[in-house]
Amino acid sequence: MRKPRLTDALDHGLSDKRIDILRGIGRSGSISQAARETGVSYRAAWQAIDTLTNLAGVPLVHRAVGGAGGGGATLTAHGVQLLELAGELDAAKALIQQRWRAASGAADASGATLFALRTSMRNQFAAAVLGVETAGPLSRVQLRVGDAAVLCARITRESVELLGLRPGLRVIALCKATSVRVTRPGAAPAAVPVNQLRGQVAGVERAPQGDEVTLELPAGGRIIGFADARSGLRVRQQALADVEESAVVVALAG
Repeated sequence: MRKPRLTDALDHGLSDKRIDILRGIGRSGSISQAARETGVSYRAAWQAIDTLTNLAGVPLVHRAVGGAGGGGATLTAHGVQLLELAGELDAAKALIQQRWRAASGAADASGATLFALRTSMRNQFAAAVLGVETAGPLSRVQLRVGDAAVLCARITRESVELLGLRPGLRVIALCKATSVRVTRPGAAPAAVPVNQLRGQVAGVERAPQGDEVTLELPAGGRIIGFADARSGLRVRQQALADVEESAVVVALAG
């Protein structure tokens, strides 16, 4: 028997709609109804269930197909346990934030959750959604990073729904250092749509497989990427960081 990993299913934050969908299934016994109540498509609701199930490592929803009542869905015992744990974590988080506001006088303590994200991605930026353009199954999300830089992320329409992405929403933009190509200004453009950030070289670590380069961005912050081996880039030179839009990940701060 597989051992449930319920805390893993909640490690990525409770602020998206996945837990709300699970709660809706528990109330109504219907995935379609849960999707309508949460304001997402049926397909997005199933994506949420699949994601939570993968993270938990055990089935969370049992689906009955057909029958006189047209089928339905119920939570498994593990699904019920997950919601109980989510409720306790929500209450604990609210209490901690209330104490923080009372002690510091800050109106908003949500920024502290930015530091709770654990990932291998070395490039992480606090960002705000500027706009969302959807065509077919894909959406292009424009993100403002710092005062001036703009990053675009190409993600699925279902992900936009589940995260509730909308202009003004504060998010985290992430990308792997290995997805960032650093070149000199004037180099041949990439063959696919990319984000291009200009910055000053703050550090270079040379290796036969490629030079790891750290760029200081004009508006503050740094981005790490890789240039060709023997790139010749030096500290204080200007360089460009190209990031494919499909390599940018959008996350919510719990």
